[in-house]
Amino acid sequence: MIIYPAIDLKDGQCVRLVQGKVENKTVYSSDPAAMAASFQAQGAQWLHIVDLDGALNGQPQNLKAIKQIAGRIDIPFQVGGGMRRLEDIAAVLEIGASRVIIGTRAVTSPHFMEKILKEFGSDKIILGLDAREGMVAIEGWVEKSSLDALVFGKQMHSLGFKTAVFTDVSRDGLLQGPNLDFTRTIAEQTGLSIIASGGVSSVENIKSLREIEKKGVSGVIIGKALYDGKITIQEALDAAKGGH
Repeated sequence: MIIYPAIDLKDGQCVRLVQGKVENKTVYSSDPAAMAASFQAQGAQWLHIVDLDGALNGQPQNLKAIKQIAGRIDIPFQVGGGMRRLEDIAAVLEIGASRVIIGTRAVTSPHFMEKILKEFGSDKIILGLDAREGMVAIEGWVEKSSLDALVFGKQMHSLGFKTAVFTDVSRDGLLQGPNLDFTRTIAEQTGLSIIASGGVSSVENIKSLREIEKKGVSGVIIGKALYDGKITIQEALDAAKGGH
């Protein structure tokens, strides 16, 4: 199971929001590239980067910061937030991202997803499956759609998606632990390989997710818990491998 330290970008800074709300913002670093390099030095094998401004504005806003991160690390990274046009996806992949996460556009235009998957391939394009109370959340989590998250996940798998970042928005940034039951259900029933996100706050949470790895949970994203010192990258890596 892969551990993905999260770097959330807002106005070029490394921040964390609570439940995606801009008013609940904490700035952790004005140098995201240094933060990324630090995560790599601590043993991280992947990074998860979110352009928060992009998610809210509908197109990437922090390409400069992403480019700086790419220049400082050797490990692969994935980027989400505002990825709704072919040219934006191409630009982020050109900067050096290994994968791009598509959320809102997958909900509003499933046929466009077929075009994107055909253009870039399912190894480069992964689904951002964000849910609030079982329904898909879009537009930077501001809007709750009338789409059932489980049904949507199945639809996207049938379109050709292989991997999804699944976030229970209600848990994000609260350090209350992930929604294990729903994560397991999404992994078991959609056929997607799931990267779990939202609320991970302890070694125990990672061990619990590892127990459902065989159901289809391939990774876990950790944000606030790392920044607040609740868990170290080494501890997370050990737990993901089954260590103590």
